[in-house]
Amino acid sequence: MGHHAQGDGVTESYLWGPLTRLGIAVAAITCVIDQAVKLWLIFAFNLADRGTVALMPFVSLVMTWNRGISYGWFQQDGPFGQWALLALKAVAVALLWIWLARAGSRLAALSLGLIIGGAIGNGIDRLAHGAVADFVLLHIETATWSFNWYVFNLADVAIVAGVAGLLYESFVGDRAAKAP
Repeated sequence: MGHHAQGDGVTESYLWGPLTRLGIAVAAITCVIDQAVKLWLIFAFNLADRGTVALMPFVSLVMTWNRGISYGWFQQDGPFGQWALLALKAVAVALLWIWLARAGSRLAALSLGLIIGGAIGNGIDRLAHGAVADFVLLHIETATWSFNWYVFNLADVAIVAGVAGLLYESFVGDRAAKAP
């Protein structure tokens, strides 16, 4: 199970390929850093009690709990909804792992590792807290206008960076489809 035979008799795994180790290492490092920062902000720094903490004129820390998915969509307060989102995340990680086993470049493996690590980091939050801990707020304020981006975390940054890496490889990288 988890293997299939190729035409030349070589068995290839659905779950392990030549770059899987790189992707798993990136996923593990991403997840550990994400969880360490979240735990420090929640328990040591006690961000929830501090309110908004300005880091720069356009970056602040603020503790929020996202019970939905990206951008706070599909908020789920009940246990069924939370478990459904966790199950969806587990399926996504499994499919991404299969893709990782077939990755043909280091950039793809690194990118998939970032996405997997970020997804697992946010999944740990959902399992431990019933919601994902978000804390970075990008904002711009002038005398007459203000804009607040959604609040996010390091796992979200890893996921976005991973998607950007995959898009780069698809459109610009060595493996991108070229016009004839």
